[in-house]
This record gives sequence, structure tokens and C-alpha cells, in this order.
Amino acid sequence: MSLLSIIEVPDPLLRAQSAPVERVDDDLKRLIAEMFETMYQAPGIGLAAIQVAVPRRLLLIDLQDPDPVPEGEEEGPPIKRPYVFINPEIVHRSDQRKCYNEGCLSIPEQYAEIERPDVVKARWLDEQGNERQGEFDGLMSVCLQHEVDHLNGILFIDHLSRLKRDMIVKKVVKARKDRETAAIL
Repeated sequence: MSLLSIIEVPDPLLRAQSAPVERVDDDLKRLIAEMFETMYQAPGIGLAAIQVAVPRRLLLIDLQDPDPVPEGEEEGPPIKRPYVFINPEIVHRSDQRKCYNEGCLSIPEQYAEIERPDVVKARWLDEQGNERQGEFDGLMSVCLQHEVDHLNGILFIDHLSRLKRDMIVKKVVKARKDRETAAIL
């Protein structure tokens, strides 16, 4: 397996609509494994295939929540609870909304308070090609909505004013230029 390159704003591919996954096969499973490796290395909690320049309706989420540690025991490493969503579809959004401070691997080191529905219901295929459905709330709901937005060419900064969005993109572009300049020196 190898790490994949995560594309950043203002790459126009991030605005593309992702095509449905036609079949779950060994190539897709290899892509899933490489995406997990890339996401963990970044580090992040969600990654859509379009962020690694693959315009397919595939996304991963792993909130990496540690289990509660019983009193008197040492805390271990986070337990990974990875989700694979193939051709995900949000079928219901609650009326109740919540604000979360969101960030994105394609918009590095930039965060903003984004308001989204607190609870969503979704259906998707898992990595074995089995149909699944579920209801998610809290951070999992936010992450799923954020990553599904990616599949539709929408970034979290699109939920901000044009001024804030433009400022964030300029910061990312400047930081990338500064990194490239530092690498040359």
C-alpha cells in the first residue's frame, strides 16, 4: 500500500460531482486501504475519494474514539472504528441543527463554525457490497454530511460568506507557496 496525495483548494477537481461506484472489487478494496492509510497519516477522521483525485462516490470515516478507561487502568491507543460508505445517500436530515468547528484535509489548518442538521439517516453499501442504512448524530453526523458534500463538489467553506471563504482559500494558497519555497531552500 502507498500513501495517496490529498488535493487542496483551489484544485478544480474538488468541485467535481463524483460518479457512482459500479462494483465492489479488489481494485476498490485496494483504494479503500490506501485511503485509510492516507487518512490516518494526515491525520484526519474522514476522507472522500475525490480528495485523492478519484471522482467516485466513496468515503471513509473513523472518529477513533477511545473506549472509556476503567478507573485505575492506563489509557491505551484509540480503538479504530472505521466506516466505509460506498454510494452514500442521506435520506433524511433532522430539523434540529447544531454548530461544529469543522476542518478539512483539503483545506489544511483552516477551521470554521458550520451549522448542519444534528441527525441524519443514510443508506450506502459497505466494503463487502452489502446494503446498509443507519442514523447518525453528533460528530458522526457532521462528518458524514461533510464528506457527502465532497462527493457533490461542495466544501465546508461554501457554508460561509464569500468574504470568509475567499480569505481561507488565500491563506491555504499562501501556506502552500511558503512550504514549496522552504522545500527549495
